[in-house]
Amino acid sequence: MNNPFEDRILYQDNHIIVINKRAGEIIQGDKTGDKPLSERVKEYLKYKFNKPGNVYLGIVHRIDRPTSGAIMFAKTSKAASRLSKMFQAKEIDKTYWAITAEKPKNKEGTLTHYLQKNNKKNKSFAVDNERDGYKKAVLHYKVLAGSDRYHLWEVDLETGRHHQIRVQLAQVGCPIKGDLKYGFARSNKDASISLHARSIEFTHPVQKETVKVTAPVPNDKLWEFFERNVG
Repeated sequence: MNNPFEDRILYQDNHIIVINKRAGEIIQGDKTGDKPLSERVKEYLKYKFNKPGNVYLGIVHRIDRPTSGAIMFAKTSKAASRLSKMFQAKEIDKTYWAITAEKPKNKEGTLTHYLQKNNKKNKSFAVDNERDGYKKAVLHYKVLAGSDRYHLWEVDLETGRHHQIRVQLAQVGCPIKGDLKYGFARSNKDASISLHARSIEFTHPVQKETVKVTAPVPNDKLWEFFERNVG
């Protein structure tokens, strides 16, 4: 069996594995019937460690299908339980990079909106002021670099709402490159959106030491330009 994950494993020990997810991969099964990344990681672990029977893999967080970057899975039920609680308690720091054609008024700042998810459309809608049925969404951003046509944002989430970065950036007139759903003019060639889960930092649920994992950007000239220019 070929090992498609060897070059995409960002971190691994007895309890955790972090993979650099490609845009287009789904984390767990859905109505499309496409094979999820979680199943492929289980197959890899079974092969790599010659495990008999079923392999345990806990899904502790998710990334949107068209988004790339660091996704963490638990290899033990103990780690899964602890990591899930840490995500709920916002004790795990996730940093995203996003590319937009427009730039915000301020080079850095905080965006606060109120979001409502529409399940039928699989889309969230944002308003600027509090409203019944809408959930508060807060993110912090910095514009790290610019090219002649695009701008690279670094985003830290304070809340974890459905499509939060996508809808909040669109709400301030800066939809993410390739994100037709939230108002960008055209799609990316590979159907991705230019949103990348750049890093994840956490206290190890068993060893208690700080772990920070950084995901290299997708194999794309614009992403690579920004990665070189940010350093």
